[in-house]
Amino acid sequence: MAYTKSNRLVYKVLDGQEIDVETYLPATEKKASRGQPVIIDIHGGAFMLGASGMVNKDQVEDCLSRGWIVLVPNHRLCPQVDLLEGPMKDCRDLLAWIYDGSLQKQLSTVQGDEFRVDLDHVFAFGTSSGGTLALSLGFGVPRPVAGIFDMYGPCNFADPFWTSPLPHMQARLPPLAADFIAKIYDEKPVPIVGGVSLEGQATGGPNFGDPRVAFAMTQIGNGTVMDAIYPSKDWAKVDPLLNVDGASFPPTYIVHGLADTMVPISLSRDLYAVLQQKGVKCEMTEVPDEEHTFAGKMKVGSQTWDLQRKGFDFLESLIV
Repeated sequence: MAYTKSNRLVYKVLDGQEIDVETYLPATEKKASRGQPVIIDIHGGAFMLGASGMVNKDQVEDCLSRGWIVLVPNHRLCPQVDLLEGPMKDCRDLLAWIYDGSLQKQLSTVQGDEFRVDLDHVFAFGTSSGGTLALSLGFGVPRPVAGIFDMYGPCNFADPFWTSPLPHMQARLPPLAADFIAKIYDEKPVPIVGGVSLEGQATGGPNFGDPRVAFAMTQIGNGTVMDAIYPSKDWAKVDPLLNVDGASFPPTYIVHGLADTMVPISLSRDLYAVLQQKGVKCEMTEVPDEEHTFAGKMKVGSQTWDLQRKGFDFLESLIV
């Protein structure tokens, strides 16, 4: 890889645990006179799995080639903490950390004056649950991001899909004892790294010997993910579809696979319709033949790669 990675940075400390962000820096010749745009790249994993090291590095490289600083955060994982107070709060705290100058301060400490953060162009991007978290940086924050790229992020949580079992996932579940699955609640502090991101990095299938993986896959298969990660069901606080404000919601690009059986494309179409109705600048690309989590397996130069890359082109078009 041609990218440069800075030292690991810490954007938050909670209960004695450092919550960190991987920081990738563009080549020095890519420096812009007004500073470098920033893109927050949030991993997937059904809000219960994954880590910063599991994002697609080709996408990171694409962003670096545009002269952007790429931030790939860890965040606390559900279910020990719920969606709003865990993953969403952490990502929003990261955004506040960027805007209050803390990113610039830490970069200056480790890199000198080589990089200057362009606070007018802070973008959010994510795959699967990371797409939802990217969208959450467009509402419920004092200053939203300048643009969002959402790849097949869950939304419209009142839709019947979210309480429907997925037989093709249930068929993959081995017999699992309830007390074994419940061991997930013994993890202290609330973990920021767990299992895989579901983006296809693992070989040989899920490790059902890991209580966290067993728990998450069971919820996905049984249609109980939302019960597990947000039992209050106060959707108005967490559902991007219910929080599109035409006056302030950032320009948004959506990419979703037409063959997705884990987050149906109809949900992203619902979100896209609301964005259009509210007058938000938005576009959507539907990728032929792709299932959920295709970002982890796509090849540079393929049709799928070229189609999803339009999301980054859209963000770049916002830099004026």
